[in-house]
This record gives sequence, C-alpha cells and structure tokens, in this order.
Amino acid sequence: MQRITSLFNIQYPVIQAGMIWASGWRLASAVSNAGGLGLIGAGSMYPDVLREHIQKCKQATDKPFGVNVPLLYPDIDQLINIILEEGVQIVFTSAGNPKTWTPVLKAAGIKVVHVVSSAAFALKSEAAGVDAVVAEGFEAGGHNGREETTTLVLIPAVCEQVKIPVIAAGGIGSGKAMAAAFALGASGVQIGSRFVATPEASSHINFKNAVVNAKEGDTMLSLKKLAPVRLIKNNFYQAVREAEDNGADVTALKTLLGRARAKAGMFEGNLEEGELEIGQVSALIHDIKPAAQVLEEIWTEFKATIRQLNNPDS
Repeated sequence: MQRITSLFNIQYPVIQAGMIWASGWRLASAVSNAGGLGLIGAGSMYPDVLREHIQKCKQATDKPFGVNVPLLYPDIDQLINIILEEGVQIVFTSAGNPKTWTPVLKAAGIKVVHVVSSAAFALKSEAAGVDAVVAEGFEAGGHNGREETTTLVLIPAVCEQVKIPVIAAGGIGSGKAMAAAFALGASGVQIGSRFVATPEASSHINFKNAVVNAKEGDTMLSLKKLAPVRLIKNNFYQAVREAEDNGADVTALKTLLGRARAKAGMFEGNLEEGELEIGQVSALIHDIKPAAQVLEEIWTEFKATIRQLNNPDS
C-alpha cells in the first residue's frame, strides 16, 4: 500500500482509470481532491483539448494527478510534447510498447506506469524502466488483453515476476474487491467502471444509466482482431458479432467500426449504434454518486473487510 501512496504522494492507493470519453479534468480533479489519484484520459482528446484539460485540472486541484496515454494513437508525439510542456508529473501508458516513450518521460522526471495484460508484458515494462505496472484482467472495460487472463490469476502471476509495484485492475469496484487484490499481492488498485457512474464523469447520462442498468452477462469482449474491447450488448455489438462469426477480416471490421463510434455511444449517448465500453463490474454498479463518495465508500469497505479477515470470529 505504502509503495503506491509514497510513489504518487497520495492518501489512498486508489487510481481512477483514464477512460476515453469519461475521464476529463472534472473527474480527475475530484478523485485527486478526495485522496486518490485522478487520471485524465488522453485517448479521446486532440492535443489542444488535452492541454485545456491539464490546465483546468491544475486549477481545480493542488493534489497530484496524471494523464493516461494510449500509445497506439497517431498523434502520440504531440500528446507527449504537451504533457512535457505542461509539467505533468505522472503518466500512465497503455496499448503499445513502453520502451518507446518511457525514457523520454523519465528524463523529464515523470513517474511512468504501464498497463499490461500478462506477466511477460510486465517484465518488458519493468525492463523499460517504468515505476509500476497496472495488471489489468480480462474483466476490465475498454481495450483488453488477447490472453483473456482474469484478474484473480493475473495479479499473482505478475507479482511473482516483477519487483516494481503492481496495481490491480479489472473487475474492481468495491472495497471487498480491493481487499482481494491486496491479498493477491497488489500494492494498489485502478478503478474505471465505478467512476463512470459519477456526475463528474464526462460521459453522457444515457451511457451512465446504461452502466447502472447493466446486468450480469450484458458485456462481452469483442473486436479481437483489431484491439480487444469489452462492450455492452447493443445493435452495434450484434453487428460486430455477426461479422466476426462470418469471418470478417481486419479491413471489414474497421469499416464496420467507422469513425467516432465510441464518441457516439459514450459521449453523445447513442445506446444502439454507439460503442459502449465498460467492465463486467458494471453488473454490480447500481447508482450514480459523486466521485468523492465512491472513493470514501470503497476505502471504508476495504478497511472493514481487512479487519474482518484479521478477526474472522469477531
């Protein structure tokens, strides 16, 4: 626990994931102000938009916050330059090779964390010089690992292989789940889906309501030939599934996906034709509440769970 709180200078070892179309400056600053680490999700932002969100986040909090950068985007060099120019101190990278940008970021004194879906990638990230890894299990929303390793298996596998701190992610939306992650060896947790269902998240209210109304089995991992992503079942998901069942190749799937599909679903609220990325834990999310309240409830439940496990007969 202290490895993560000390690394980022935060009160609680809880990181809010940098999710596309949900994690703007309002959510990041709210989580940071509440004692966690808020992340701005750069994946859905043009460079000038990212700069605006960083500057507004600086005004909204005097606590540490970071930026999540998916490395697969074509304008990644512009995003990195803005992060450097704005003096961001913490960067989480994902969906790419950590060797490419980690030395640049570390040279600027930035704490770097990379998201991985296997122990092998965790070792590569450690060799690249990152300060910690997020080990994200198959349950997670957004882009996912092709290995389909669950969090329960992934966390101890990664902890067994690397010496740097491991942050658990995937299916974690409560204090009890956080306690389980710590029991497996994690030093902190990254939580995404639970923070989507907050007023501060920039996603559309239609999408937030869809998350709250989701039931067990309502999400499926899809688009595995492109970049695996967990989606709420809707018309778009059904079209993708039919295409994949019929042997669609990468080109056909890209055509079906088109442009701005995720924006249409998560930011504009088109629940049938949009791409709705969320984790399996959505089935356990039943309300929309402020980010600070979410964090406080998770932390309170985490402490109560640890006490109960230490005193099972009390």
